[in-house]
Amino acid sequence: MENILFLAHTEADGTLSKAALETLGAAVELKQALNAALVAALYGEKIQPAAHSISACGAQRFLAVCGEDFAQARHATDAAACEALVRASGATIVFVAASSRNSRVVGAVAHRVHGCVDTHVTDVAAASGAPAVTRWFYRQRIEGSLTRTQRPWILLLDPGSCSPWQDAPGLSTPELIDAPLPDSLRRTTVRGTVTPPVDQQTIRPDADLLFVAGAGWTKKQKDGQTHVPEAETIILDFLRNSKASLGGSKSLVDLSGENQSTLRFMSHLNQVGQTGATPRHPKGLSTCCHGEEPHTVGWRFIGERRAINLDPSCGWARGKADVLYIADAFDVISKVNALLSAR
Repeated sequence: MENILFLAHTEADGTLSKAALETLGAAVELKQALNAALVAALYGEKIQPAAHSISACGAQRFLAVCGEDFAQARHATDAAACEALVRASGATIVFVAASSRNSRVVGAVAHRVHGCVDTHVTDVAAASGAPAVTRWFYRQRIEGSLTRTQRPWILLLDPGSCSPWQDAPGLSTPELIDAPLPDSLRRTTVRGTVTPPVDQQTIRPDADLLFVAGAGWTKKQKDGQTHVPEAETIILDFLRNSKASLGGSKSLVDLSGENQSTLRFMSHLNQVGQTGATPRHPKGLSTCCHGEEPHTVGWRFIGERRAINLDPSCGWARGKADVLYIADAFDVISKVNALLSAR
């Protein structure tokens, strides 16, 4: 019988992230499908709030590694904590959310416990009484299903793939596991963190709306001139008013490397499409972008798609958008900004 482990790090306030709760939901579903045992394991500086919040998940055991040494993300200490928890649980299947902190250490943990790991997992199901995973290959262009016999099998689930686990909080007292930390594992120290102001953060994975800008924002407009500074102001005002997440087409983000005028806040991190990101937002609005196939494949997980383009025969008009507005994005978004500012 499989022994399933849900492994997660806590946030600074001791709670669990949405991605961790999604991973727990997948672990609970597989537990029920296989009639397997479930163990929940947490690591971080504070673990009690998280333990209370998932006390009703049906886990037979709650394990934890906690303390000041595990407050900050650090490969040496995080890997030691995860290794100790995997060994203590006796797990054969390990569910882990694909956060940056977890992603840095799961490979080392799998090696230390003589297991294997699969990343970019989007679904886990029971097939003929054995777990089978669905995952992406080749930058999310190919989807495949597979099973493995090697154990423990660590599964790194992509955020947004599953519904988050929900239930009323209760009381839980995890069993504390010792993770020895010699001085050699404490050599890396975190002096502090530097983050941009909230209004300058353009990538917002939890936003309800994805706003994508295409290269048309930097091209000559109806007066025969380019208006890049004005485009920057319009887009930033929209992001500030709507709290949307910013995406970009490959043709736009590539302009910076071609010594052409481009949006200063746009980088390759914002790129959406075949060679970029595949975000997951309830709604998406494309502007000044033709909607060609290499870009629109990055929209596969967007619920409702709308686009603004002056070309009535653009790619969005060929069944790739729910609504296409044949209009000037400068005029439309400026009007939307005025309406949002007046609220």
